[in-house]
Amino acid sequence: MEPVVLQDRSSGRAREIVLEFLKALETSGFSIWVRESGSLWSFPGILLVHTYGMGIMVGVILAIDLSILGFVPALPLAPLQKFFPLIWTAFWLNAITGTILLAADATTKLTNPDFGVKMAFIVLAVINQRMIQKRLFGETPAPAARGKALAWMSIVCWLGAITAGRLLAYVGTAVK
Repeated sequence: MEPVVLQDRSSGRAREIVLEFLKALETSGFSIWVRESGSLWSFPGILLVHTYGMGIMVGVILAIDLSILGFVPALPLAPLQKFFPLIWTAFWLNAITGTILLAADATTKLTNPDFGVKMAFIVLAVINQRMIQKRLFGETPAPAARGKALAWMSIVCWLGAITAGRLLAYVGTAVK
């Protein structure tokens, strides 16, 4: 007598449900407007705001990281704390515009493994940024030398996120 092989149909059904949701999201009126409108306020404008937000956020973070690493010895670290509200404002601006851009092409982006890579880099970068803020700018800041590994991690994660995001249009296998 041969063993009975049970198929897990729940995972196949769950995948179908997720793909149906992504298709519904992608075919919503707003997503269609973002993707297909000729307006500068649609895809081009949203992408521009996303790009500016990323440039501001990563640019300021990079300046802080380079300061931690000792590339700007004349610049004390403590005053750079004033830039954290700008960093987080730019981050949330990117989160909003990125979500809009994602919704416009949900079935392609969310089924592309590169999107997972991009999001993993962003999650790690955000956790790392919070650690930098807490350890180097908290009530009892550690010496900048102790933050060098965090600064390098920050640079690697943000460059990884940017690279994966840019490559998203060119790599990966999307399932339609």
